[in-house]
Amino acid sequence: MIAALAASSVLLGTAAIPLASADELDERKQRVQGDINDTLEHLDQSSAQLQAADAALRAAQTKLAAAEQHLAETRGELAAAEVLDRQMQAKLEAAVARLEAARAELAEGREKIAEQEETLGQIAVQNYQSGDPSLLGLSMVLTSQDPAELSSQLNSVRNVLDKEAVTLDRLEASRVLLTVKEQEVEEAKEEVAVQREQAAKNLERKKALEEQAEQAEAQVSDLVAIRADAHAAAVKAREADLTVLRGLQQERDKISEMLRKRAEAAAARAAAAAAAAAAAAESQASRASSGFLDYPVNGYITSPYGMRMHPVYHQYTLHDGTDFGASCGTPIRASAGGQVIAAYFNTGYGNRVIIDNGYHRGVGLATAYNHLSSYSTHVGENVSRGEIIGYVGSTGYSTGCHLHFMVFENGATVNPMGWL
Repeated sequence: MIAALAASSVLLGTAAIPLASADELDERKQRVQGDINDTLEHLDQSSAQLQAADAALRAAQTKLAAAEQHLAETRGELAAAEVLDRQMQAKLEAAVARLEAARAELAEGREKIAEQEETLGQIAVQNYQSGDPSLLGLSMVLTSQDPAELSSQLNSVRNVLDKEAVTLDRLEASRVLLTVKEQEVEEAKEEVAVQREQAAKNLERKKALEEQAEQAEAQVSDLVAIRADAHAAAVKAREADLTVLRGLQQERDKISEMLRKRAEAAAARAAAAAAAAAAAAESQASRASSGFLDYPVNGYITSPYGMRMHPVYHQYTLHDGTDFGASCGTPIRASAGGQVIAAYFNTGYGNRVIIDNGYHRGVGLATAYNHLSSYSTHVGENVSRGEIIGYVGSTGYSTGCHLHFMVFENGATVNPMGWL
């Protein structure tokens, strides 16, 4: 249907209608028919390409947004893992330092114990050589004759005993402290092992996140390229379709100009004062009502004449006729008598027939029948009101069987309902 005008992808007006005779029109149609067939396939591909490119663009944009979100989340997790890695590394270093300090203290404690054991050994050797200090004191008491000498000797013995006791106490304390240090060393070893294990796990996670980030960045880069390609393809297809759309508009303008001139000629032939006055009166009387033209098919209206939203470009464009729903093969009848001035195929309108219906209501009237499966008339034929001129089809840019019916006043399209 002529909604194809709003759906883009329609052939340039190569099948222009001549301004002269019907024979010249037919000759011109035959000459341009080859060009029409050559470009039809390209136009179909252009429309399909535009739809596919738009779909690819939307899909790429959706995937790109998801990939960018995933990349941002991965980078955030990686940053957190790096911070945690630094913290765990610091903990590991502190644990290692504590272990080293504990080991140093343990070594120092062992040295002290060795020194104290050596001192006790020396004391034991002396005691062995000189006898038990306590027994020696008793011997001195029993054998000493001088009290002052006895007191001095007893003090010496007591000092030896005190030194031995102190050394033993220190040795025992050192051994207890050494046990504590050994426990601290073991605990420090365990802490170092735990910290190393946690650091190793975090390092593995960080490496995995780094790989994910690299993959996400690559995916984002690929999707950016895909989106750019899809956008370029959509723009290219859109420009191609717009060019074709302008071509159809040019064809319609040429047809309008031809019909306008024919209307002017008809008006000139009817320039007699009485005829002009009668035509003016008829125009004034009949414009308030409809019914001059008969319905071309017995069907319901599926799309009226007027401006509507373009389904692809999202712009308002003119739907230049009235669509009647009817099954394919339904006979199409001339809405009024007249001469067939065009019968040809157009990419947008499909098989079409244009009839010059003469001068009525003060205007040159013409009707067009589009998307026919076939037509049963030819250029130059005079047809009568109600005569079958073709059959309903879905040729050209059409989504189903229907008739796209057009009415021209002095070459300009008008709402057919004003004449039906």
